[in-house]
Amino acid sequence: MRHLRALCAIADAGSLHRAARQLGVAQPTLSTQLSRIEQALGGPLFVRERTGCRPTPLGRTVLGRARPLVADMRALVREARAAAAGGDSRLRIGSTASRALAGWLRRLRRPGLEPTLQMDVSANALLRRVVDGQLDVAFVHEVEGCPLHIPEGLRLCVLMDREPQFVMLPADHPAAARPVVRLADLADDRWMVDPTVDGEWDGVHRMLRAAGLNPRVLHGDYHTAASLVATGEVVTVCQPSSQSRPDTAVRRLYGDPLAVRLMVAARTRAELDAVYPALEEAYWEAARQSPAYREWLERTAPRPVAPCSPSAARAIGRAAFAPVR
Repeated sequence: MRHLRALCAIADAGSLHRAARQLGVAQPTLSTQLSRIEQALGGPLFVRERTGCRPTPLGRTVLGRARPLVADMRALVREARAAAAGGDSRLRIGSTASRALAGWLRRLRRPGLEPTLQMDVSANALLRRVVDGQLDVAFVHEVEGCPLHIPEGLRLCVLMDREPQFVMLPADHPAAARPVVRLADLADDRWMVDPTVDGEWDGVHRMLRAAGLNPRVLHGDYHTAASLVATGEVVTVCQPSSQSRPDTAVRRLYGDPLAVRLMVAARTRAELDAVYPALEEAYWEAARQSPAYREWLERTAPRPVAPCSPSAARAIGRAAFAPVR
């Protein structure tokens, strides 16, 4: 297991030097260990370059088997320690931003189970942490047209196959007087986009370009964006469950030109089954609290489908949700 952890660390760090620091060993020691592993397995696992290390085809094969083993061992140690201490079992959740989080955590919390939360703007980073055993489950979004890099060994369940993204604009903006806003109505506005969110800038840029727009764009996180919207400085895309405030308005974009797919990921089906119903309830609770999204759902309410059956990532293609009543 020590050898497998070393291989995963080298692959994740991209160099022997960084991996050695993470593992708390000297680089020559790690280099010697890697040579012994490669000798035992019969071939090189990494190509050494000036810029670092990258897995060989044999290395990718070994890593594909090693990561689940390392993750399972971490989970075994964690659960054994919790049982020995007689303390609460921890459910480690990772998530990109969502208004459903509060309701999800509330529903999952019970005697003997305490969920923890790790936020990240990068859905790809969260998925890697699930595979590596650093998280038990991750709730992420995938911007339409910008596929995530789904690691091998994950099971996914789709909550919303296509969640439309709305626009947040100043409450006194002329377009805010209408329930549906055309992109042409925002041609003279500055936009703010968070480029650190996986796929976000590409998705927004594609949407604006398709509409024939080339507006000024500021880069910043969406908390800052909301503040600047309130003062009339910018407009920004937002989740449809976002709520209008006295100084801001949340409106649907005509034609729903930008959307995301909402997914929850875990290493096993049992882990998905344990958290998905609570997430589904929390999502629709948040959806009902947003007048703009509630109206959109009432107009385009999807036909109920059978509960999601988690499967390999590449087999996922349909949503698992029920309409808001």
